[in-house]
Amino acid sequence: MSRTRAPAIAGKAPMTEIPPPTLGVLLAGGLARRMGGGDKPLREIGEKTLIERVAERLTPQCDGLVVNANGDPARFAFLHMPVVADDVPGFAGPLAGILAVLDWTALNRPGVEWVVSAAADSPFLPRDLVRRLHETRLLAGTKLACAQSGEQAHPVIGLWPVALRDDLRHALVFEDMRKIDRWTARHGVTAAIWPTEPFDPFFNANTPDELAEANLIANRYPDA
Repeated sequence: MSRTRAPAIAGKAPMTEIPPPTLGVLLAGGLARRMGGGDKPLREIGEKTLIERVAERLTPQCDGLVVNANGDPARFAFLHMPVVADDVPGFAGPLAGILAVLDWTALNRPGVEWVVSAAADSPFLPRDLVRRLHETRLLAGTKLACAQSGEQAHPVIGLWPVALRDDLRHALVFEDMRKIDRWTARHGVTAAIWPTEPFDPFFNANTPDELAEANLIANRYPDA
């Protein structure tokens, strides 16, 4: 079992095969304190919510999407996607959401062995995210892959094997583990790197000012 992080891999590596079936999860369980509370993914850029923009990016890349969110699932009904709540007690952070969807996938999509996660407030995700993450893990020989832009790692945006769900549950429930980096280091993880120009593809809107900046990016780069 590897306990070291593999080197990050930049650039595009050739993948001669279609990536394996991968379910996408939109992580919408944050508390949005810096945005003043409420459902941050439901804030709008132009005429679309943040979560709609994330879904548009991931839909062509994935074999279905689900939302991870707690509370009343009806507020996401307009997306026409399953809404999966955390089942680890308390607010355990994004690892709890990832675990819930790994369990949901094992039960409802037995032919799918991979889940890709993305924050529901990251509206400019790369259109090659899933392919690049799979390429990266294959080249590095690691079980896990995450995204990176420039020097900034984004552990929430990553690729997760359904087969590791029991290990993740043990870490959350019995070890009280909350940091993604601690858990991924156990199994070996490498990062696929994207450039930050003309904008960071993993930009996320955590504050009203960042939401305004996201609107500027969307207006300046309509095909972003």
